[in-house]
Amino acid sequence: MAFGTVQDARYGEAWDALTTLVADEGTARQPHAAALIAPGAAGRDLADAVHCLCMLHGRHPGIVEFAADRAAHPVAAAWMAEAVAAFAAERARLVRVVAHAGPLPSTPGQAETEAAIAAQRHALDMIAASDRSGCPLGATMALMLDWPSIRRVLDAVAERLGLEVEPPRLPVIGDAATVVSTLAATPAFERAMLFGAQQTLAQHRALWHLLEARSDARTHA
Repeated sequence: MAFGTVQDARYGEAWDALTTLVADEGTARQPHAAALIAPGAAGRDLADAVHCLCMLHGRHPGIVEFAADRAAHPVAAAWMAEAVAAFAAERARLVRVVAHAGPLPSTPGQAETEAAIAAQRHALDMIAASDRSGCPLGATMALMLDWPSIRRVLDAVAERLGLEVEPPRLPVIGDAATVVSTLAATPAFERAMLFGAQQTLAQHRALWHLLEARSDARTHA
């Protein structure tokens, strides 16, 4: 079973808080992401999205690997190992779609875009590598929970290109919920975890806003 937004009393308040955060602030709430998966989305907007997503999440190491290095608790370490393997497959899928999508669409302000995404990448790396207990886990959980919505955009591009659409390869949601309910036993850990998640979602929102601005710039160029 792939990740999705789930609330279940048996997993506890920390898990509910995390999934609610992703539902309220994640990619599923971003108008430009919704526009990209709608029929008739411009091919150049789709190509732009996967190129920029690859700039943010297509390199190794990334959020998951940095966070895995900080996983001291055995339960977290086991889940992180699964997440590393799963996201490696997703990263490879992203790179394959980008390779078929053709060149990055010509857009005004390309240098500024690359600098902005580099800054987003750095912010994600910093939170995932944080020594503050709970932050790296929250960052990774947010990525895993938000990825299915991001994947819909990736799949829209794959369909447009005539590529096979493969199901996401993400850790089982029940396992993630168990990790959160096990580790978030103190208010301090829960606050740090939610902070890490918020920071990841903030960078995702910034990317969708950037992509929308780039689409507008191409339209009015």
